[in-house]
Parts: sequence; C-alpha cells; structure tokens
Amino acid sequence: MNESSVRFCIQCGTRVIQEEKFGRVRPVCPACGWIFFTDPKVAAAVVVIREGQVLLTRRINEPFQGYWTLPAGFMDTGESPEETARRECLEETGLQVNIVELVDIISGREHEHGADLVLVYKAEITGGNLQAGDDADQVEFFALSNLPGLAFIATQKTLQKLQKNLD
Repeated sequence: MNESSVRFCIQCGTRVIQEEKFGRVRPVCPACGWIFFTDPKVAAAVVVIREGQVLLTRRINEPFQGYWTLPAGFMDTGESPEETARRECLEETGLQVNIVELVDIISGREHEHGADLVLVYKAEITGGNLQAGDDADQVEFFALSNLPGLAFIATQKTLQKLQKNLD
C-alpha cells in the first residue's frame, strides 16, 4: 500500500487529507489525527554455491517473468530475515539450507511492488530435493561465467560481486 492509495482513516473512517508531517506530505485524518506511514518492504535472498555454480530460480510471475533470480522473497511479520531466507529457498527450490553469513544489504525499490531492502545471505544445503516450486518453474545451478538473463538489481549486484571475488 502506498500513500496515494490511502483515502480513509483506519481508526475512525474519516476521509484523509494530504498534509506535511515529519518532513513529507502524508495522509492525515483531520478528525482524530491518525497519520499514515508507509513501512518499508523487506526481502531476503540466499546465495547457494555448489561445485562452483550458483543456485537460481526462473520466475513464473511478473515482473521479470522468465528471468532468473536468487531464491528470495518477502519477510513476514514476526519472521527473522534468516527465517525468511530459509523458507523462501525451501519453497522455491525444495532445498533446506543453513544460513552462513550476511553477504550484502541492497536498498532501493526498483518497481512498484518490490522490496525496499534485500538482505542477501550465503547459505549451505543441508537437505531436501532440488525441485522448482512456489513462484518458480525451474531451478538450476549455473556457472558464474555462463549466467542466464537475470531479474532484479539485487540479484545482478550480488552475482557481479561474487564474480569479482572469484577473479
């Protein structure tokens, strides 16, 4: 939900007005004073390397349908970023992983429904069977020197960084 889509106060139902609050124009209720704040969307991704190849999933949904990305997804309320990364990897690839370390934090929403922050973790496979699931129709390991078309800036930046570290 973005600020322009908020039309009524969630506390009293009064039509909101646009007013400067805390350095930005925001939806404000003229009756009860409620202010709408847009919370950032957070996603977590995993980098899994096996025999010098990186694990990628092919997207079945827009944006970037048919392009490849790291296993990743949005964090749920009450879930840690590490839990998100493990859950998303299992849902999209069938693989259970152990989070090893935080690799990067990438900021900047690249499309309307995207994440504001992507936390990228290095992970190791601990179990499961490689199979596409959730919003992926294929899952494969690729050599960093022979990558398919990539979705998302976070995936591109992460893999470029990985390639530089291996050179």
